[in-house]
Amino acid sequence: MLDLLLSTLLDLLTLKHMTFMMVGVTVGLVIGVLPGLGGIAGLSLLLPFIYGMDQTSALAMLIGLVAVVPTADTFSSILMGIPGSSASQATVLDGFPLARQGEAARALAAAFFASMLGGMFGAIVLTAAVLAARPIILAFGSAELFMLTLFGLSTVAALSGGNLAKGVAAACLGLAFGMIGAAPATGEYRMDFDTLYLSDGLPLVIVGLGIFALPEMFDLLRGGGAIAKQGQSLGRGWFQGVRDVIRNPGLVLRCSGIGALIGAIPGIGGSVVDWIAYSHAMQTSKDRSQYGKGEIRGVIAPESANNAVQGGALLPTLLFGIPGSGSMAIFLAGMILLGLQPGPAMAERDLGITYTIIWSLAIANLLGTALCIALAPGIAKLTLVRYTLIAPFMVMVLCFAAFQATRSYYDLLALLAVGVLGVFMRRFGWSRPAFLIGFVLSLGAERYLYQAVQFSGWDFLTRPLVLVILALTLLSLWAGLRKSSGSGAINTEGAAEDSRASRMWPQLAFAAVVLGLFVFTFAEGMKNSYLALMFPVAVACVGGACALWVLFWQSRGAVASGSANFDTEAQAKDYGPWPFLGWFLGIVALTGLIGFFAALVLFFLAFLRVVARCPWWQVLVLTGAACTFILVLASSLNLLFPGGVLQAYLDLPWPLR
Repeated sequence: MLDLLLSTLLDLLTLKHMTFMMVGVTVGLVIGVLPGLGGIAGLSLLLPFIYGMDQTSALAMLIGLVAVVPTADTFSSILMGIPGSSASQATVLDGFPLARQGEAARALAAAFFASMLGGMFGAIVLTAAVLAARPIILAFGSAELFMLTLFGLSTVAALSGGNLAKGVAAACLGLAFGMIGAAPATGEYRMDFDTLYLSDGLPLVIVGLGIFALPEMFDLLRGGGAIAKQGQSLGRGWFQGVRDVIRNPGLVLRCSGIGALIGAIPGIGGSVVDWIAYSHAMQTSKDRSQYGKGEIRGVIAPESANNAVQGGALLPTLLFGIPGSGSMAIFLAGMILLGLQPGPAMAERDLGITYTIIWSLAIANLLGTALCIALAPGIAKLTLVRYTLIAPFMVMVLCFAAFQATRSYYDLLALLAVGVLGVFMRRFGWSRPAFLIGFVLSLGAERYLYQAVQFSGWDFLTRPLVLVILALTLLSLWAGLRKSSGSGAINTEGAAEDSRASRMWPQLAFAAVVLGLFVFTFAEGMKNSYLALMFPVAVACVGGACALWVLFWQSRGAVASGSANFDTEAQAKDYGPWPFLGWFLGIVALTGLIGFFAALVLFFLAFLRVVARCPWWQVLVLTGAACTFILVLASSLNLLFPGGVLQAYLDLPWPLR
């Protein structure tokens, strides 16, 4: 076996195979830097090119992309406050504040080094477990998977800050949003307003960008300056970031283990593992006062976990042909195109192919980290640029990433609606991480609960592995509750001591809207049969009770409401984010009228001239660069932009259609 392991390494270390791996790493870097695209878009882009390639070169190219995307997506998460993918959302909480404090270099170095170690750990786990993983994976049935979703939800206790009721209500609101569309149990439609677009539910990329990226972008625009407030040299801090990782070996090892384990379980995926790792980092820290404000451990933990996910996700993909994530589904299709049949043979007859994938994963992590570090000083200088110059490009990328979901104009409308919700949740301290965790786990939780009840009845709660996971969940809840109370509490939406409001009616109005959404969820759930109603009704009852609790305390006044009184606009002297939300509303409305490309041109011209106050020559140069970039990207992805009513009437040519 050792001879086979070494021979596959020597076969991979040839100029031809390494060249193809670098192609995959480079494409993965570009895809990772652009928010919202992720591994699915990148692998889909490479898939047509593997026809006729030898298996080693093709696998090296595909794995090169898979390995580097979770590393490269750190750029936008830390530098812009925009999650690069669903697996890097937790990195924003502390990585972005570090960038605003002038420590972008330190945050990036820590993230890249932790990502590399996590990726290497994933490769080691894949090597060790490829022969022994079969009985472990088969031990997880629908009952155990349901309990794992509850374990994921238990992180809400640590992410709720000083007000658990708000955190639980936010998680339940995310669960409710995740239930839009067809019920997995019976196929009955809920909360879709009889629209075809909502029948499949809200896409994750839109919810992630809307709930995090848009509110942070509007907040940066209000400041008017650069992202980094102190203007420090961003070339410093690289070695400090590496030392930060070296000082926390236990955290890196534990979070990498969490990532590999969660990745190996089909259906859980990497969309929530960064939050579990982030929660674990907080629960095991003696001092939690800096979390959410620029704590380096809050960067190391999720980055270690989200890279280790890839090694774990390859286990069920290779051994059972069951993709552990969306990107693994595309990778599985690539293997079939190459004439490879995933299954038990990958641990026996085709073990050489498996070792090729393992070595590719390890080497690609090293190459990807080196490339990211080499490019980081130049990319990090973006934090010194006036944000009004960067914002229109961010709007362009966000819109482009949003309509990757269904390639429909409704993607932009959904992004706007979720963005408005994100603005209010950020303002009033309703935990957006808790909301996102609920949304990600909603479909899986309901599906697994339905299957467990169907197969075993409610007796599934007495299964041994279920009881073990339940004990871990209760332990996580206890740790989160213990450290989210008193002076150790943090708030992921801002500093509570600076956010006391004297007028409570805006908070009361929003809490009443949240309560109304739970009433609507309850009413929609009651229209369905038993199997389809039990989950939404339970979520609506729990969430509604928590929203009522928040309303009760807020109604007692600004002083008596205590931690429920949280309003980041309490001390604001300006108009808040609403003028900039109006600009975004304008590009969405123009897209519906004249199409995305024409609306983008007009938006750039107006925004750069009016808000950024650029001279006309600079306006034209930046607009031309943006249009060229978006056209090249759309052409490479074979993408048609969302059209408008006027476009359809005039039958305009591409790209104006």
